[in-house]
Amino acid sequence: MHTDDPTDLAELRAHAAGGALTLFRHPRVMAEGLVYGRTDPPLGPDAAHEIASAARRMRRLRLAPEAILTSPSPRAMALAAGLADALGVGVAADPRLMELDFGAWEGLRWDALTPAERDPWAADPWRRAPPGGEAFGALAARVAAALADAPPGAVMVTHAGVIRAVRILRGGLSVAEALATPALFAAPVAIPALAR
Repeated sequence: MHTDDPTDLAELRAHAAGGALTLFRHPRVMAEGLVYGRTDPPLGPDAAHEIASAARRMRRLRLAPEAILTSPSPRAMALAAGLADALGVGVAADPRLMELDFGAWEGLRWDALTPAERDPWAADPWRRAPPGGEAFGALAARVAAALADAPPGAVMVTHAGVIRAVRILRGGLSVAEALATPALFAAPVAIPALAR
């Protein structure tokens, strides 16, 4: 993997500055081994339990957003609706919080991709996109814009790629570090404020 941070990262980090927020990844889905970004596999059998658990954790953390900001993906909307119901607030969908678009790879099995297809992208996902898809740097740019617009104390329901982008933009992780850090399903990720 390309280990140097991209040259435009400092600018994106400055644009993404703002108040503290809490991120949740959608519940587990039935997609073992599949490439899914914009594809929406069905929720896993424990989704209702994961949503209820996430709502309890959110109440314990005393999170009080005006609305739950969410990716419009059905898997994210399911958790956003559960969190919103628990707090008695609304849901606001933001397409900038959608997962990476894997283009022609959507719905394929990762192990069905040949090294010649997969390796160039894996060596530099920030700058390279899957065929017909989106580079991780483009995802980070749209996420930076969403963060800039988010109110302090925002709660966002999103995807692993978006959480990794936020860890790069707000947490100071390198691209390689963020991509190697897991994003747990339906679990809160606290992101501190970052001054402009």
